[in-house]
Amino acid sequence: MELLDYAFMQRALLAAVLVGVTAPAVGIHLVQRRQALMGDGIGHVAMTGVGLGFLLGASPVWMATLLSVVGAVLMELIRWYGRTRGDIALAMLFYGGMAGGVMFINLAPGGSNANLTSYLFGSLSTVAPSDVTAICLLAAFVVLVTLGLHRQLFAVGQDEEFARVTGLPVRALNLLTAVTAAVTVTVAMRVVGLLLVSALMVVPVAAAQQLGRSFAATLAISVAIGVGVTLGGTVTSYYQDVPPGATIVLLTIAAFIALTALAAPLARRRARALAAARPDGDPPECAIPATRAADGAAGA
Repeated sequence: MELLDYAFMQRALLAAVLVGVTAPAVGIHLVQRRQALMGDGIGHVAMTGVGLGFLLGASPVWMATLLSVVGAVLMELIRWYGRTRGDIALAMLFYGGMAGGVMFINLAPGGSNANLTSYLFGSLSTVAPSDVTAICLLAAFVVLVTLGLHRQLFAVGQDEEFARVTGLPVRALNLLTAVTAAVTVTVAMRVVGLLLVSALMVVPVAAAQQLGRSFAATLAISVAIGVGVTLGGTVTSYYQDVPPGATIVLLTIAAFIALTALAAPLARRRARALAAARPDGDPPECAIPATRAADGAAGA
């Protein structure tokens, strides 16, 4: 393929695969905890890290990682202790992070709107070798956490009180989830962009839930969707000269619509099969939630 002759496209495709794996792997835990918009908030905070990187002459990716982790920990602390003022504190954190990033980038030597746009919406040509190294290291951390602790993370996401009673360190696992989400945002920002990364963490999971009947199946399907749309969006961006981040998100939404349309007849067929298997006439709906719950626990 012609695009593989270019070093910048090789880097972009590698980054796309890593983003496609890590974003849904973390996003499934955020969706399970009803924190789907957490990635969007972390993306706002990461902008300050990007701006500081330009201002101080440091790596924007590593600086964004540091600020994102700090912001994610603050979000989790606010969730624990925020009470009625928590939403106001979160709003100030989100908007302050974005405003700080814009200010620092404009104060930095050589700062420009082009630099800002590439981090907000993604850019193929600006993925440098140093970015790929950072993305590989950060993606390895995300995969190790999400796979190595998937049972514990699943248990906390299902029922924090029950997980606490069983002896799991709930607060530590919640903090680790927040930190992993922050790292994932910085992994994805060079390809998808900070303003769109949350969609890649949430929509593939929502699409996979249309077909997956267990946690493990949903995770596998969402990762497959993530890799497919990031690679497809990157290739389309190269040949059609369109923004990669927007293309990837639109492909993700298209996958969600297609799987939703496919899931409806499959659900009807499954319901008829359950009804046929129960000659006593009991409604099959009674068994479905318990079956899903059992599958979810087994898949975790």
